[in-house]
Amino acid sequence: MTLYTKNISIAKQNVMIVIQLTGLSGAGKTTLACNVKAMLIKLQYKAEVIDGDAYRQTLCKDLGFSKADRIENIRRLGILANVLARNEVITIMAAINPYESVRQELKSQNNFVHTVWVDCDLETLIQRDTKGLYRRAILPNGHPEKITNFTGIDDPFEIPENPDLVIDTHTTSEKDSSQILLDYILSKI
Repeated sequence: MTLYTKNISIAKQNVMIVIQLTGLSGAGKTTLACNVKAMLIKLQYKAEVIDGDAYRQTLCKDLGFSKADRIENIRRLGILANVLARNEVITIMAAINPYESVRQELKSQNNFVHTVWVDCDLETLIQRDTKGLYRRAILPNGHPEKITNFTGIDDPFEIPENPDLVIDTHTTSEKDSSQILLDYILSKI
């Protein structure tokens, strides 16, 4: 083992950080999280992504989309994120996480929890509409394909009051956005 490798091993001990990405559907949360996870692994860090969509099919499959269920969803993801962080896994939660109260609740539990707002204007999200959800959410009432209680359309998204970082994905490229998030994480560990 070279001195350089030995110093990296020492520097990477006691790494505890949770990044809670918040933003509307299609803003790029999962894409950024997965990109940065891969970058961290290349740097020999342990990293994990907790994707809100994926956990809705497992850990949180009993929850709906009421305000209470959305808050419980984030609390469950937060518990998992904190366990991973205490085991020195850099953890990135990629979930809409629309309510400021639960974001603040997670931050208040540990000083290693950071809030990153992945901001993207609604016009761009509707143009991107990667999952076809906005098209369905803006359909007229009574349409058989209409989605209701869709965050940012007919359900609230509370803009983070004091996020630790804001990444504007409608004006910043995927590559640059990923680098911004990576640099932020590295500056906090």
